[in-house]
Formats: sequence, C-alpha cells, structure tokens
Amino acid sequence: MKVLVLAEKPSVAREIARVMGSREKHKSYIEGPKYVVTWALGHLVGLAEPEDYDSKYANWNLEDLPILPKNAKLKVLRESNHQFKAVQQLMKRQDIGELIVATDAAREGELLARWIIQMANWRKPFRRLWISSQTDKAIKAGFAKLLPGQQFDRLYESARCRAEADWMIGLNVTRALTVRYNAQLSAGRVQTPTLGMIMEREKEITQFRSQEYDTLTADFGYFQATWRAENGDSRMFDRTHAETLRRRLEGAKGTVVSVKKSEKNEPHPLAYDLTELQRDANQRYGFSAKQTSNVLQRLYEQHKLVTYPRTDSRYLTSDMVDSLKERLSSVAVGPYASLARPLLRNNLPITKRVVDDSKVTDHHAIIPTEQTLLLNQLSPEERKLYDLIARRFISLFYPSARYDAVAVSVMVEQETFQVKGTTIKNSGWRAVYDESHYELDEEEADERENNGRDVILPELKKGDSVQLQRCIVRAGRTMPPKRYTEAALLAQMEKHGLGTPATRADLIEKLVSSDTIERQGNVMHPTGKGKQLIELAAPQLRTPELTARWEAELERIARGQGQPEPFLNSIRAMAKELVATVKNSSAEYKPHNVTNSHCPDCGTKLLEKKGKKGKFLVCPSADCGYRRSGEKRLSNRRCPQCHKKMEMKEGKAGLYVRCLPCGITETLDKDKQRVNKREQQKLVKQFEKKESFGSSLGDLLKAAMEQKQGE
Repeated sequence: MKVLVLAEKPSVAREIARVMGSREKHKSYIEGPKYVVTWALGHLVGLAEPEDYDSKYANWNLEDLPILPKNAKLKVLRESNHQFKAVQQLMKRQDIGELIVATDAAREGELLARWIIQMANWRKPFRRLWISSQTDKAIKAGFAKLLPGQQFDRLYESARCRAEADWMIGLNVTRALTVRYNAQLSAGRVQTPTLGMIMEREKEITQFRSQEYDTLTADFGYFQATWRAENGDSRMFDRTHAETLRRRLEGAKGTVVSVKKSEKNEPHPLAYDLTELQRDANQRYGFSAKQTSNVLQRLYEQHKLVTYPRTDSRYLTSDMVDSLKERLSSVAVGPYASLARPLLRNNLPITKRVVDDSKVTDHHAIIPTEQTLLLNQLSPEERKLYDLIARRFISLFYPSARYDAVAVSVMVEQETFQVKGTTIKNSGWRAVYDESHYELDEEEADERENNGRDVILPELKKGDSVQLQRCIVRAGRTMPPKRYTEAALLAQMEKHGLGTPATRADLIEKLVSSDTIERQGNVMHPTGKGKQLIELAAPQLRTPELTARWEAELERIARGQGQPEPFLNSIRAMAKELVATVKNSSAEYKPHNVTNSHCPDCGTKLLEKKGKKGKFLVCPSADCGYRRSGEKRLSNRRCPQCHKKMEMKEGKAGLYVRCLPCGITETLDKDKQRVNKREQQKLVKQFEKKESFGSSLGDLLKAAMEQKQGE
C-alpha cells in the first residue's frame, strides 16, 4: 500500500517528493515507490455562502439578517475545483492506505487539510508532519517521527471556531451596513477594532492643542546641563521665566551637589517572532507587513534559509541546542564571518533568554537553518530581511552590553541643573550591529535621549565648584501624539490580541484596499470613509477588548481548556446584537470620494476609487456598473514654462492640454494631432504601392500624414 501526502502548495509538494524519492510527475501529483505527493492551492474547501443555505439570500436584504446557520456547511471553492477533484480521486485509490497531512504546521494549515478530508469523505488513518523548516534534513526528520492526526483535533476545533465566528460577524455586519447605508462598508471582529485604534489616535491628534515652552541649558565649559523644576520637568510655559533665569544666573558659580554612578547591563534582544520582524523591517526598510511576510516566505520555502515564519514565539526549544553551532556555521560567511566564527571556537552560552520550552507554543522563534548560505542568490529585499534575522541570531550568543551610567546635579543660585551620560565598558552584543544596522524604535530613542546615553561626561565629584559661562534659551512646542506607522500598529495589535502573526499583515492590507485607511509614506491615515465607518459600527465592535477575549477563548479551545459550542453560541448572540444596532441606527453616511464627473449612462455623480493600477471612477448605482480610468493622460506637449509634459483634458470644444502647476492651458489644433500607429501603418502600406522602392520611410510617413490632414 502507498501513502498519500497532502502539502499546502505545489512548491512544498515538489520538495517533499524530491526528498522522499517520488519522481514520477503528473498534472496534480508526484508519485514514487512509497509516497504519492499531492497539494492544495491554499484552501480548496471553504464555508458555504448564504445563498447555499437558501436562494433568497443571494439578494442582500436587511430583513433577512442575521443569517446564523446552526450547523455550518462546507463547499468546494469554484476557482480550485479541479485540484480538489484530483485530490479526491487520489484518496479513493485502492492502493492508498494512509494519509500524511503536510500542510503548514499551524492553525490555518490544519483547518484547510481537515476541510479537504471532510469533503472528500476520507475514512482511513492519517498522521501529521509537523516541521519548522523546509530543509532536506528537517523533512526527513519529520517523516521519521510523524504524529497521530488526532493529536491536533483541538487545534482544528479552534481554527473552525475562528472561521465560523468571522463568517457570522463579518458577513452579517457587512451586509447590514452595506444595505442600510447603500455603500460598500466592510466590518469584522478584528478589522473594525484595528480601525478603531487608528481613529482613536486621530481624535487625540485633532483635539490636541499645542503650547509653546522654553528650556534653559547651562554651559559650564566642559559639560552642559539642563534646568529642571522640582517635578523634573525641563519645560517652562511662562515665556518670561526662562529669560529671567538666564539674566539672573549667567556668570554665576555653581556646586556639584550629587554624582551618581551605576553599572548597567543591557541583555541582547530576544530572537524574532513574525510580528517583531515585521516591525523592524518596517522601521528600517519601510517594508509593509505584507511585504515582509512574502519575502520571508521565499526565504523559508524557496531558499530554505530560515525556519517557519508565522510564529508568535521569541524563544527556542531545548531539543534545538545541539543544532545551534551548525546553524551558526552556515551563517558564518560574508559580512557575518567575523561575527560568528569566534563563537564557534567555544561552547555557546545558552540562557533562558535563548532557550525556554515553557514559552514556545506551536513553533519556536525565527532563526537561520543549517542550509548553506549563498548571498548572491538572494534578491535585495531577501538580503535585507535575512540580514536582520542573521544578526539577531548571532547576537543571542554575545554577552550583555555594559556601561557606566552617570547622573550629575548642579545647584546654581538655588536652581537645579541635571545631566546624564554614559561610559561604554563593553559593547557586548551591540558589536554585532553598527549604528546603521541597529536603529532604535521611538520609545528606545526617547529613553536614550532622556537618559543621556550618548553624552560623555568628564570626571566630576560631589562638592566641585563650576562656573556657569552662559545660558542658552531654546523655544519649543508640545507635540501631538504621532500617527501609527505600520510597525507601531502591529505592536498595538499584538498587545491587544488582535489577529495572529499570520493574519495581521493581510488585515492591514484589507483596510487599505477597502479605502478605510491609506498609507502616506510610512504613516497610516484614516480616510473619510474610515472616519464614518467607525462611527456607524456598534460601539462594542470598535474597541479591541471584545475580540481580544475571543482570541483568548480560541487559544483555550486549542489547549483543550474550552469548548467550541459555548463559544459559537456567544458569537451568534453577538451577531444578533450587532445587526440590531445597525437596523435601529439613525446615522447617515455620505460618500467621501464623490467627484464632479457624472456617469454618461445614468447621470449619477461618479466615485473616485483606488485600484492596483491607480485611481479610477465608478458609478455608485447598483444597476449601472459604469467604470473608467481616473488616471492622468499626459500629452507629448511640454509646458513652455516648466517644460514638463502637459495633462490632456477634454471639454465641450474638444481636446486641450493643461499644466496644472503653472496654470497654462493650450488648445490642440486638430491638424496637428498625431495619427495613431494603426492608421500610420495602414497609410504607409497604401503609399508603398504608389511610390518607388527608393522612397524612405520618413518620406512615406510625411506623404501619408499630408493626405490624412488633407482629408
């Protein structure tokens, strides 16, 4: 009897087949003496649509909501129906006696495999391949210790509950909002509170009132110190106070009243989980969370250089300790050689900050594999991301950074001036990074500035007399809170339990694609649609507390501490409440993207939307469907002032060109309009018959165009 192996993607299936000796390639599977390896294409099976329960649900009506089936149905997805049929036929083969589930070792991978098993009516035994990297060594080791499929039943139940909860909440609330306000409005148990956090920050910014203040710095010749009030604040909001102090204190003598020295140890940062890696890639390289996920997947799947990406753990397990030197050895090339090779000469220091079984759930942290590193085979994006992972991994085995922290207080005429500084004793793990490789996040940068981490102080002792040579008054303004960067938003989502490492990037992209938020540089701004949508959604759906409780309950189900049905019943009750809130609302929605252009078919004002290829205009009438590109049409005419190409417009009198920055408009002479290429070729062929073979192409074109203009 043969064994059927079900992988999540064709690329993974090909690698498993190669490693396990299956060579005979077919359209939808690869067969060998023992293993027949096939694949899904992501999800082949999904939850049924409302119209699959009752045909009346094909039309969106408010009175039909909420739609809450007691038992969820499954359906084969139309776009991948051909592959499901192929997998189903393999499962029915008489010579297939066992199934190995080799989908991604995570909640979503378990779900897609179980739904395929259920729809294909598989009744024979199955086992689970659970690996954290795609190297040949990892695949062989995984097949040597396959796990019983039933061991992952609770993980499947958790995944099923998550999918059904998202269906019930997302579908019902989205339909209710869309029908109630006649606009495409999407809501969900994770995306809405994420939008809510962005909007809450936006309110803080708009309600903020800036204040002017002054600070006073005393220059003592060989060091400077800042004036501090009794509460430690250096800001003076009375504009005359700083100037009064400056006149009174300049030239006065002061006394060092305290010098506090303490040795500080700064341990290395923890290894990466997916969210932390997405944050660092966003801060350093401006990568979106989705971009990081895609690049990381290639490093894992195609190059086999890193371990399983979609992890929420930042620790390693004790059974990995023996492989750490081999991993370091594979990294010790190129820019990492001088950093990693000294570590290989001795035993690696293994601490609880590196290995801790109690803090690892499904997968350990993201680290390099034993695969040979060939940097020249990586794209620039892949190299940048691998660099972050490699340096973080190497730093795990370096000692803490040690420095002396010094805090000095100086009293001048009963006024206190303070300064903090450091003396580096051992750079420790920071030697793995230079300043360009280790950039601080906002919180760490503020902490460094407040604690004077970059200030080098002279030797001072209590009682020293100092001369205040001059006072420097600096004006400042209080600043509003900063809008979320993608890195900061990911951190907040993780803090509040919104989504999982695997889903957060897609969720942010969904908010962008639905035009509820937009990226401006590296900063997330709510759109006019997003600002209205958050007000239309039910209050309990706007905050992260509710969905965080749901995620905690899903985790309890995965661990066998909770039951699916009570959880799903609570979701049904919540869906009813949320739909009722929309039905009873008296709020109004006004599209934020209405243009002055009218639909040529029905006369309705068109809406401007953003697509992958840029902006476009669409008619909001449900029974119209008119759509046209909203992109600029640039002519070959250049502005006589700035020499940039002018934008082509069409008015009642015909075509004209305009340079918007300069305000220059020119009409287009019909006789000077260019003949399009198809007409050009047609005319050339026509004149080729009349002219001799000696005529040049330029002459032919000239004659053709003269005739065209004459017509």
